[in-house]
Amino acid sequence: MKMQKRIFRSIFLCAFVSLLLALFCIVGVMYRFISSELQAEVKNESDIVSSAINMLEDDDERIYTYVSAIGRKSENRITLISSDGTVVYDNYSKTDNMENHLDRPEIAQALSNGVGTSVRASDTLGEKTYYYAVKLESGDIIRIADTTKSALGILGNLLVYIVLTAVVIFIISAFIAAVLTKEIIKPINLLDLDEPVSNNTYDELSSLLTRMDKQNKRINKQIETLSSQKAELSYITENMSEGLVIFGNGGVILSANTAAKSILGSNETASYTHLCRDKEYLDTVESVLDGKKCEATLEKNGRIYRLAASPVTNMSEYSGVLFIMDITDRENAEQLRREFSANVSHELKTPLTSIMGAAEIIANGIVKPEDIKHFAEKIYSEGKRLLALIEDIIKVSRLDEGKFTNEFGDVSLYRICQSIMAELKEKAENRNVNLSGSLDDVTVCGIESVLYEMVYNLCDNAISYNKDNGKAELTLKKTENGCVVTVSDNGIGIPKEHQTRIFERFYRVDKSHSKGTGGTGLGLSIVKHAAVIHGGEISLESEVGKGTVISVTIPNRCEQLP
Repeated sequence: MKMQKRIFRSIFLCAFVSLLLALFCIVGVMYRFISSELQAEVKNESDIVSSAINMLEDDDERIYTYVSAIGRKSENRITLISSDGTVVYDNYSKTDNMENHLDRPEIAQALSNGVGTSVRASDTLGEKTYYYAVKLESGDIIRIADTTKSALGILGNLLVYIVLTAVVIFIISAFIAAVLTKEIIKPINLLDLDEPVSNNTYDELSSLLTRMDKQNKRINKQIETLSSQKAELSYITENMSEGLVIFGNGGVILSANTAAKSILGSNETASYTHLCRDKEYLDTVESVLDGKKCEATLEKNGRIYRLAASPVTNMSEYSGVLFIMDITDRENAEQLRREFSANVSHELKTPLTSIMGAAEIIANGIVKPEDIKHFAEKIYSEGKRLLALIEDIIKVSRLDEGKFTNEFGDVSLYRICQSIMAELKEKAENRNVNLSGSLDDVTVCGIESVLYEMVYNLCDNAISYNKDNGKAELTLKKTENGCVVTVSDNGIGIPKEHQTRIFERFYRVDKSHSKGTGGTGLGLSIVKHAAVIHGGEISLESEVGKGTVISVTIPNRCEQLP
């Protein structure tokens, strides 16, 4: 719009000024033409009158009579002046009151050169008089003068017409300027800026349109790149399991991914206070909004989260970034590690204390000779228990490492189950437990030693935690996708409050009974690890006094394993 006004003003002023100048030029030319015509008329009349007077042969009376006759008929001023400057006749004024004209320029020129001219402004504003004097043969001078309007006078007389003409010129100029401006701007307004080079417009705009086309292509490419990057970033953040929140000035949430909303429990993202009201979260965000880096732990919905917030100081638009990580498994693993270390220390210390105590009694000679065998058996029993404990700890540690990828192969579970039943037959008989089996010929993809430990521990527990005349049964059943190993007994059973924890390391339902059976508290933990390594699942059914059933489902294809 500003450009259109400038074009309009330029065209309007140009047209208006041009027409005004033309008007004044015409007035000037007319003035010059009228002045020339006036001077020619005065000169011609002077020449005629002077010629006629010269023919009167110096007869003053006849000359006066002729000049008087001419003066009465002529509209011009006619003056007859003697050679000494005295005015003899003037058809406009009485000669008695007129001063000597000898000093008049035209008279002086005529006396000197025969002809004299002069132009003098009249006392009346806007008029001037042209004088033409001719020296007669008698020495007198005849002078004829005519008055006309000066340039200012002509302009004054024509002022009304000039004003009206100027108004008309103004209107015409405005109309012409508006039309021309519209015609000039129209092709520019119709430019297709999306396709600049396709426009048919002024040649002067070609270079500009070419640059615009190049700029459009560059901008479109940058937009495509930014859109692609934004989509990639959005896809990454929306599919992150970790929460990500970006805060602006004043705590306004600029972005919050799905994980953050799910963790913090709200979809309201107007302000950081709407997203979550937990103290740890609020303290963390307020700290980062103050420009301080902050970390905190948030417990919410039974999970543990690490809040890590950092201020952003090099971008005025952003104020901080909050990263939310679920560390529940890590914390639980750390807790298990601490418990494992404490339990290992305790479990190793107990048999070692017994061994050292018995050995100390023997070494000090306090024991009777007939009791030495009893103390030796005590040392042997505790040493055996200590060795079993160390072996189980090594097994669990190796299972924790999970480095079994190269050890998988075809394993006959049928042969493993037969071997275990034969190995535990004597123990079952000693415990007065009937151990039986129902075995399908099953081969799976697995680690033989790990599967052996899994089945062995299940069967050993079924015997150890049974009762007199109890039953323990090992079942191996082939399924469409693998097999199911089931060990059932009608022993002491497991109380419901303990069933969720029996697969934890060193966890015992009855510690006194476990020590009596020689258990280390790691057997079922080994079973759980073995099932996980083989991609299997464990199910447990147990009732106090009625027995326990533990089943492990194992796939038979290596690609199903983790």
